[in-house]
Amino acid sequence: MPELSPAFLATAIEAVVHAGDVQMSRVGAAMQIEKKGAIDLVTETDRQIEREFRALIAARFPEHEVLGEEFSDPSEREQTPEFCWVFDPIDGTTNFAHGLPIFCSSLALEINGIAVVGAVYDPNRRELFTAERGRGAWLNGVPLKTSSADTLIDSLLCTGFHYDVQKDPDALLGLFAHFVSLSRAVRRLGSAAIDLCYVAAGRLDGFWEVRLGPWDISAGALIVEEAGGRVTTTDGGSFNSRLGNVLASNGPLHDPMLQAIRTFEDGFRSRNRTK
Repeated sequence: MPELSPAFLATAIEAVVHAGDVQMSRVGAAMQIEKKGAIDLVTETDRQIEREFRALIAARFPEHEVLGEEFSDPSEREQTPEFCWVFDPIDGTTNFAHGLPIFCSSLALEINGIAVVGAVYDPNRRELFTAERGRGAWLNGVPLKTSSADTLIDSLLCTGFHYDVQKDPDALLGLFAHFVSLSRAVRRLGSAAIDLCYVAAGRLDGFWEVRLGPWDISAGALIVEEAGGRVTTTDGGSFNSRLGNVLASNGPLHDPMLQAIRTFEDGFRSRNRTK
């Protein structure tokens, strides 16, 4: 792994804080909102922030690539350039468009597909989550540490639903209900990046979701790992932001969560075979 330049984290912080300032300047104002899908929204603010970010990287690191939610071609999701900034200008756009104050900007620098720097900024709470691989994770400069919960019944979990949930909700809602029956509670906040940061901060004990974009999870996954947590795919495989599939936990709950997912999926497949 190449030596990390201090300019990388400084740039990540600058970019997400600027994004948060732009977001807050638009709260309560008239918005231009479009649909990318039946329930998948995009605002002009998303696009403005990503344009400004791309200009920043082009000026500061012209040899680096940018993978962003709004302007990247779908084929770029499969590529892992040597230096790639993975950026979500607004994670939680639906919340943002409705005036619900749970949204953020999320940014990771990946080197050969591995996140080495991450920054997530929640402008509503003025919380800046950052991490550097091998150096730790912080919230507003204070070191982060995941929770110590070691049983599901004592855990607070979180998940999210992808944009095609209305077409076939049974599996997603069934797994949600399964975890409700096993845990203290399950939440759905609407921003995967914030969910991951809350696992890192010990506010949540575990999070799972599928069919996400790399920009939703690259930075947050690094922050969880550097806070002492564990991150894999939902079937226990090695995490890769391009897979769009994530299970993040405080560590002790990881295997119990994996087992809960396997148990539900085995039963779900068995029930559907008999129909």
